Amino acid sequence: MAITKAKKEEVVAKVNGAIADAASVVFVHFKGLSMEDTSAMRRALKEDGVQYMVAKKTLIKHALSNKGYTGTLPELPGEIAIAWSSNGEGGDPTLAARDIHEQGKKYANALSIVGGIYEGTYQDANAMNSIATIPPLPVLRGMFANVINSPIQGLAIVLNQIAEKAA
Repeated sequence: MAITKAKKEEVVAKVNGAIADAASVVFVHFKGLSMEDTSAMRRALKEDGVQYMVAKKTLIKHALSNKGYTGTLPELPGEIAIAWSSNGEGGDPTLAARDIHEQGKKYANALSIVGGIYEGTYQDANAMNSIATIPPLPVLRGMFANVINSPIQGLAIVLNQIAEKAA
């Protein structure tokens, strides 16, 4: 059944609104997901603050056509959805890609990343999958603190051993 022009304009407006507020956008290919799996996936994404929307490729392309992103829009095969996380305060630009990547592991062969938009540039599937493997910001901060703390901790151990030998 064909979509009315008003419905198409509504979908394009929703995609435009999503993209305008997004820290990053992930293009998701899905096929063969049951309704229960789709609902469970949407709930899991929503809990993390990731939005998910299915739309026609032509409407997605129409919404993206005048945004001024650099690069080339990746090939969008089959059924396509978009996932995005809000760019609000403390928004994690890797969150949508990371969550979709995790859901893709859970629903193997039914869900995959085919590209996206990251920092104003179209990215292909490989780049978005690489972005999806970046740890969250709190984990990165912890890793950095550990790297900074390691030499200090080593010095403290050496000084403690010297003090024990002197006593």
